[in-house]
Amino acid sequence: MFLSIASEISTGSWILSFLAAFVIGMSKAGIKGIAIINVTFMAIAFEAKQSTGIVLPLLVIADIFAVIYYNRHTQWKYVAKFLPWMILGIILGSLVGIDLPEQTFKICMAIIIFLTVIFIVWWDQKKVKNVPTHWAFASGVGTLAGFTTMVGNLAGPISNIYFLAMRLPKNHFIGTAAWLFLIINVFKLPFHFFVWETISTETLLLDVKLIPGIVLGFILGIKIVKMINEDFFRKMILILTALGAIIILFK
Repeated sequence: MFLSIASEISTGSWILSFLAAFVIGMSKAGIKGIAIINVTFMAIAFEAKQSTGIVLPLLVIADIFAVIYYNRHTQWKYVAKFLPWMILGIILGSLVGIDLPEQTFKICMAIIIFLTVIFIVWWDQKKVKNVPTHWAFASGVGTLAGFTTMVGNLAGPISNIYFLAMRLPKNHFIGTAAWLFLIINVFKLPFHFFVWETISTETLLLDVKLIPGIVLGFILGIKIVKMINEDFFRKMILILTALGAIIILFK
């Protein structure tokens, strides 16, 4: 039986939910690194596992907006290289995620994100134009991103690391990530419907009411992205990704 949400949602939960939707819109518009905030808000408003089923349809809606706006910038070769490994990670996450101790997951995630941020900073300081080309890089990061997106909608920080390592320009970064995550989030839907049973008619009705938050966040995010230059965009992603690791650890 699908889970149900209490008919009476507190005012505080509504506010947190709307703020989460707003952040989702901003994140999909290109303010990468802040997506962990929406995960945190939803986990506070609802139970952690229940919140993943509420967030996922919102992500799909925001992904559609992002694909429509940034489609011309998509670099499909990176989608093709990363996508199969994310799918593998999702399958693994769906099988073991139910029994994974949450604290263990958070600690491992935070450590991995910090280490990868340090790697990217070191890579930038070398001032070399080479990007990691070994298959193990895409497979390792992709599988981890798929696993974390299934367990807690937390693939953002991991995928950010991959696209930063590929040195994608700002709009290419956003456009490529838009298609990648639309495909991935649609792929996850059956697992949440039929395996974890975290999506129901009630959760979908709640999502519909939160769409205005996504729209407002997306519009504001587009305006902010236009004002950000390439160098600042890269630094912003690194800083927000590192902060996301701290939030994961302590939320």
